[in-house]
Amino acid sequence: MTVTTAVTPAADPSLRGPKDETPASFAELYRETVHDVYAYVATLVGDRAAAEDVVAQAYERAYRKRGSYDERRGTARAWLFGIARNAALDELRRRRRVAALPDEQTADLPAGPAGDDPETIARRATVRAALARLEPRDREVIALKYNGDLTNAEIAKLLGVSESNAGTRLHRAMTKLREACDA
Repeated sequence: MTVTTAVTPAADPSLRGPKDETPASFAELYRETVHDVYAYVATLVGDRAAAEDVVAQAYERAYRKRGSYDERRGTARAWLFGIARNAALDELRRRRRVAALPDEQTADLPAGPAGDDPETIARRATVRAALARLEPRDREVIALKYNGDLTNAEIAKLLGVSESNAGTRLHRAMTKLREACDA
């Protein structure tokens, strides 16, 4: 006899809260978000090995603290990114260095799909180099928006700023990124 765990899925598993769910449903939430969390953390810490460790710590913390999740304060996805952000900042403090991405480390960031054409590969390299020249604060807000797929409201809560301030920061960071890509 096979026993299956019933999961009460919401329309989108990444928006579902981890609070009172089974380990199987937390695993589903993990599968839905791990690649985006990894890309975000890799952008902050600048290398794959450290990013893997930080992501593992973040999900361990999230699993242990899943009872503290409050869906009134945001989505499970935003909650996970907050935990990942704190874990990444803990790692950076432990290293006693800023989240700089020297040019030699930009190749260590997550790559695109295999088999991309040379123009796409060159464009990605340009964007990585431009990101490396941005301030850590600008890189973080871009990573939260595009790696994390978070809304401006979720970014604002994570960073402790107003939603309009988060939008302004994102706009300014994207303008700097465009200028750096054109340079």
